Amino acid sequence: MLNITATRRSRRSATELNIAPLIDMVFILLIFFLVTTSFVKETGIEVSRPTAATAVSQSKATILIAIDPANRIYMDHREIDVRAVRANVERALAENPEGAVVVVADRASSTGMAIEVMDGCRMAGAKNVSLAASLPGGNAP
Repeated sequence: MLNITATRRSRRSATELNIAPLIDMVFILLIFFLVTTSFVKETGIEVSRPTAATAVSQSKATILIAIDPANRIYMDHREIDVRAVRANVERALAENPEGAVVVVADRASSTGMAIEVMDGCRMAGAKNVSLAASLPGGNAP
């Protein structure tokens, strides 16, 4: 004897589509890209960089510190004291140990302040500390 209800159940289960593995795979890819992406934190102010004929573009600049014409220091959209540069860079390096520090100093800021900031970065353990400059054509590296 032919069982009609069993035949209907087998047809219905054969047409179901299980998308749970697809959703799991999408989440795994999302997590992978979030973990492997390095985010650049902006300084929070606009500065007028000096030009340099030997300026070279740096692609791994993840820690930016700005110095405005009044010698105020900015990091992560907030003003910090020169004595706090070391602690802030140490915290940023804890998040990204391979991070490079770029000091973006305005052309009207004092050289002494830029030296103090770069010194604080090196004391914090930063291996790659550089000073930002613009190319003679006006393009920022």
